[in-house]
Amino acid sequence: MTPVPATVEIPGYLAGTWKADPVHSEIAFTVRHLMISKTRGRFTIYDVTLVTSEDLLGTSVAATIDLASIDTGNEIRDNHLRTADYLEIEKYPTMSYRSTGIRQTGDGWAVDGELTLHGVTRQVPLAVEVNGFGPDPWGGQRAGFSATAEINRRDFGIDISTPMEAGGVVVGDKVSISLEIQAALQK
Repeated sequence: MTPVPATVEIPGYLAGTWKADPVHSEIAFTVRHLMISKTRGRFTIYDVTLVTSEDLLGTSVAATIDLASIDTGNEIRDNHLRTADYLEIEKYPTMSYRSTGIRQTGDGWAVDGELTLHGVTRQVPLAVEVNGFGPDPWGGQRAGFSATAEINRRDFGIDISTPMEAGGVVVGDKVSISLEIQAALQK
């Protein structure tokens, strides 16, 4: 069976350059804490650009995230996360993502790309859901995407391990990443 072109499968799909709207987007993470719960956080300052092409498989994504903008809802924890124990923002002020390809999966899309964090670049695929394309009330066009990924912080040289008396560590190795992006078409 011949696959249907991707642009036909996404109603309202438009080729162009899109910028994430920070008021309606979120870059968030979750990590285990004390082996019994999860701590959530987000980054509040970032630049995300998507370039959709006539052939959806030619679409690209580039993002730069200001690591100082980390917000877990606790100023003491946020300040500790900015130190050399974790993000080391004095030396590595940003993290970046650059797509290297896009492919259709059984139930959605995958964006393959390179994440650079803490001076280390690794391949990190994003599982992407296209939420839609459509007009906004101001005469522009918007597109919405949800994406998830999981990384191991140790793969990026963030290897602090504070052991717990009963076993395990204070902060888990796996970090779940979730993105909710509403992007505006640039004129």
